[in-house]
Amino acid sequence: MATAHSNRASAGFTRQPVRLFSAVVGLVFLAVGVLGFIPGVTTDYGQLGLMGHESEAYLLGVFQVSVLHNAVHLLFGIAGLAMARSRGAAVAFLVGGGVVYLVLWLYGLFVGSESAANFVPLNSADNWLHLGLGIGMIALGVIGPRLAKTGA
Repeated sequence: MATAHSNRASAGFTRQPVRLFSAVVGLVFLAVGVLGFIPGVTTDYGQLGLMGHESEAYLLGVFQVSVLHNAVHLLFGIAGLAMARSRGAAVAFLVGGGVVYLVLWLYGLFVGSESAANFVPLNSADNWLHLGLGIGMIALGVIGPRLAKTGA
């Protein structure tokens, strides 16, 4: 049996798609953060470092990760879910987070993969994923409020 509160919450997502986008992106970040700590999903799990380019663990065998990298994904996920509670906060999460990921993409391009400054760590696959995340999150943050206005 649905409660009045749950009906209002789902109606809010229907009327404000940007809130749903924030929640979905948040859930994806949470899932990625958790998967980064699961041996098998993360190859060379025994080589998972705290931070830095010395970590030799790879999420799905492709994306270089560390404990710090996974923790950042978990925190981004929590933020996305928490900020999905209001339209303005959801837009701020998506657009602001998208800008952060674009900056991270640029950082990854200019910092060598073996550099001590590569503290997250980032490899080429991470860099291009960050570009896609940045563009995608900003697009969702801009398009989401417009969908509510058009009734779509």
